[in-house]
Amino acid sequence: MTATQVKHEVKDLSYAPLGKQRIEWAGREMPVLRQIREQFAKDKPLEGIKMVACCHVTTETANLAIALKAGGADAVLIASNPLSTQDDTAASLVADYDIPVFAIKGEDNETYNRHINIALDHRPNIIIDDGSDVTAALIQHRKDQIKEIIGTTEETTTGINRLRAMFDDGVLTFPAMNVNDADTKHFFDNRYGTGQSTIDGIVRATNVLIAGKTFVVGGYGWCSKGVALRAAGMGANVVITEVDHVRALEAAMDGFRVMPMSEAAKIGDIIVTLTGNKHVVASHHFDVMKDGAIVCNAGHFDIELDLKSLREKASEVKEVRPFTEQYILPNGKSVIVLGEGRLINLASAEGHPSAVMDMSFANQAKGSEYLALNKGKLEPGIHSIPREVDKEIARLKLNAMGIKIDDLSQEQLKYMSSWTEGTD
Repeated sequence: MTATQVKHEVKDLSYAPLGKQRIEWAGREMPVLRQIREQFAKDKPLEGIKMVACCHVTTETANLAIALKAGGADAVLIASNPLSTQDDTAASLVADYDIPVFAIKGEDNETYNRHINIALDHRPNIIIDDGSDVTAALIQHRKDQIKEIIGTTEETTTGINRLRAMFDDGVLTFPAMNVNDADTKHFFDNRYGTGQSTIDGIVRATNVLIAGKTFVVGGYGWCSKGVALRAAGMGANVVITEVDHVRALEAAMDGFRVMPMSEAAKIGDIIVTLTGNKHVVASHHFDVMKDGAIVCNAGHFDIELDLKSLREKASEVKEVRPFTEQYILPNGKSVIVLGEGRLINLASAEGHPSAVMDMSFANQAKGSEYLALNKGKLEPGIHSIPREVDKEIARLKLNAMGIKIDDLSQEQLKYMSSWTEGTD
């Protein structure tokens, strides 16, 4: 560690050696981002641009931050969730890579909001957001800085929903890159990453056997599909709750039972929410749960569970394991809540595997580059990641996996572009 450090607020800089080792280990599984970092180091597409990255401060995010710095960015990193920060990673980014970090695992809401203000004091030109908290704070409280914004990138369903609401209200007056809907993001990060890491978080917190359990999944979007798939693969009896008729039908056709949460809550051994909405598990649902039901959330915000009403009705709350709290209800039954209702895959586990985040953060990096290269050219509102960027990330990933695919022949290209050719 150097004698002088960039500005920071982390748990303990002495954690840095372990953090550096873990950052480098994660980097081994992130070949796409590594190639982008090499390109960034050569081309410097982010030279002179101030950035704020509000993300889960993990080893994978560290590799993104290092790539942004290689591209010339003057970046500050803050946590997007109080329980997702890896303190050793945060320490190493400060001590070994001279990247300002303001993140401490378990920080309270006051500290979290203070860190958002510190980030905005950096006067960013580009914001990388995870849930759109920084963007919302900018629009609500720092209107004078909006003119300095080139754009923002967002990688969560929750964040995109918030951005759409901002645009509909006429307050999103700069471009936002929809990283979440890039094929190389949501097909892989949401389905395979969330699927594996959510199960990992539940098992680490409880050490329960998944096989044979009635496993209720709130929602059937890409994240929920991943969790349902993994739970079923481990022998669980999976139940889906939905408010969308098409998704409910899809879940039924995929072989899962579908019912309202009011019915599912009565039979669920494990209940997980992944919708991006509020009070998916509400007060009256807790009342009908079986004794010892396990409830957790893998959506972005903890408000998917109405924990305020649960605390009010509980006669006693006690921690029975790390990240595992038992709420004793007046009827004598108990409800087990994991990770304080926050993202369980990050609260009690390590989040998505590095190989999955490789593609998500490749999209964040290339989305930032796209904003920088098109400064002043993009209309306000939400923009998709360009299809050619999506395909290039997929190509780089396949190359890293040693997988080759076919190319269309000239004859096939001609056929695909013709309307006069049909059957022979």
